Amino acid sequence: MIALHAWEPRSRANGPGARFVLWFQGCSLGCAGCFNPATHDPAASARHRLTVDEVVAMIAATPRIEGITLSGGEPMQQPEAALALLERVRAEPTLAGLSTLAFSGYTIEEIRSQPLGAHLLAHLDVLIDGRYRAGERSGVGLRGSTNQRVHLLSARYTQADVAATPVAELRITAEGAVIATGVDPLKLKL
Repeated sequence: MIALHAWEPRSRANGPGARFVLWFQGCSLGCAGCFNPATHDPAASARHRLTVDEVVAMIAATPRIEGITLSGGEPMQQPEAALALLERVRAEPTLAGLSTLAFSGYTIEEIRSQPLGAHLLAHLDVLIDGRYRAGERSGVGLRGSTNQRVHLLSARYTQADVAATPVAELRITAEGAVIATGVDPLKLKL
């Protein structure tokens, strides 16, 4: 099971190209000024508990996407679920060409020291790592703050590809809800 806060089938502000974005539910890192505080409480996850098969089916049903993005919350606090999803995306013939990107508050060194860390990293094309620091706010090149690093873990993308990602986007749903995503989402007063 994967505890998700939300998902967005097609985003251009969460990595290169059109991406299926999954916001994992639960994060205990407590970064001051985090702009996804609703994703922190792991108890809130009962709302969207899906199997890996259900998530893969949603991704497979979304045409013309370049990749998937894991965000949060903290994907690395659900390592079994994140790894199972990444393995399935790489193994599924209809999804095998999708790129993979993850945002994590953990550094790459911390991830490597986790029991499944090396396996998770082996299934990623790009990792954005490091805790968000409000005093070093950046919102550029997929980095929320200047201490965060972009790790190209495969030859799929260049730093220029990552830097060209829009910092924010707005989508209006059929029901009229406004969805703001990206590393520098707009703060709207409606």
